[in-house]
Amino acid sequence: MQHFKHKKHLFFDLDHTLWDFDRNSAYAFETIFKERDFLISLSDFLDHYIPRNQHYWKLYQVNQISHEDLRYYRLKDVFDALQFAISDALIHEISEDYIKYLPDSNHLFEGAIELLDYLKPNYTLHIITNGFASVQQKKIKNAQLEPYFTTVTNSEMAGEKKPHRSIFDYALSFANATKEESVMIGDSYEADILGALDAGIDAIYFNEQNNTIATKVLQVNHLLALKNIL
Repeated sequence: MQHFKHKKHLFFDLDHTLWDFDRNSAYAFETIFKERDFLISLSDFLDHYIPRNQHYWKLYQVNQISHEDLRYYRLKDVFDALQFAISDALIHEISEDYIKYLPDSNHLFEGAIELLDYLKPNYTLHIITNGFASVQQKKIKNAQLEPYFTTVTNSEMAGEKKPHRSIFDYALSFANATKEESVMIGDSYEADILGALDAGIDAIYFNEQNNTIATKVLQVNHLLALKNIL
């Protein structure tokens, strides 16, 4: 596509874009529930957990809650909804176990490796993530993504989270890239797409969920569709 002919740097989000967060998260909770002999339906738990996790991440992205509150309340809300009696101390233990087990599963979205193999000869690839640094690095390593990416910018390094423009500015400086030659690709319309556009960077929305959005932006619903654009 002519619009992207001059691009040199591609910045990817990690969770929900390349790394299949929901699938890997389910594995982590399944392991925890088996270890603790919890008589709780994993399916019922995830039906509540996925939207609550998304809700608290949105609050975290705009600095309305701390990462400690994020980790705690996304679990407490679900146990409360399921009327599952559990102490605060045990919720904190499960939160730590979850962070420990989450990077052990390494399922990627369909086509992720094929896409990266296609892109790497022609672009310099990078990651911008709001996830916690130590956890994200383990995910990248365990999923064998390290060889593809030249830089990984996380919110702890940048001092701000997407959609704040300073994390994009930090990532560009870290990558020695200009806005004009860069593209951001991610699944969060607010954090990845609007954040990048506000920072002056072109963006492609990975709309795997086929969400309806208010403005016209370039979007794909499968990673391999990016091969027709880039």
